[in-house]
Amino acid sequence: MARKGPVTKDTSSIVLGLAQVRVGASATNISTVTRVLTSTNSIGALASTKFTGNVDWWKLESGFPLLEDYQVPIREAAALECAFKEISPVNMALAYGKDISVVPYSSYTAHSGELALGNRSASDYVRMEAYYTYPNGTQFMTILFPRAQVSAAVELDLSADDAAAVPITIEAKRADSDMSGGNAAWDSRPLGRIFWE
Repeated sequence: MARKGPVTKDTSSIVLGLAQVRVGASATNISTVTRVLTSTNSIGALASTKFTGNVDWWKLESGFPLLEDYQVPIREAAALECAFKEISPVNMALAYGKDISVVPYSSYTAHSGELALGNRSASDYVRMEAYYTYPNGTQFMTILFPRAQVSAAVELDLSADDAAAVPITIEAKRADSDMSGGNAAWDSRPLGRIFWE
């Protein structure tokens, strides 16, 4: 008997589990379109990871009653939302929009550092690579933002029976050569790319 409905075509493409989120220097790696960050750049244990690729569409309608004829994208954005469990000075600095690849943040340890409150400014640019390993352990997907900023209304929810997880959003920003600090390597993909290996 033939099976019906959405039957699995390739079990190796099923996504289960979280991506490892790696954050590092944007400017020094801006010309590289492949992964450059390693597991040492990981922000550690996570409660969640979620990619969103938002697009606003303009739609042409005509006739009576109006019917849709055509649509065109007029705005595009990409972001990675995650919630980190390791409440370290460097991760909290990242949540506050700091480039954790530079001093003083790069010299922080798991329990040594400082985060100034009441002195926020524009978020620093960082490079983000979300490295996902498929359950079979042999295929990989990378979401790469060569130039990104972190936005967060920082919440540290302490609980008696569960680990705290601080949610942040890492938003892709333009990295093409028309942008100061950008590079021609990103002219055809100004917000970054997703690639599989």
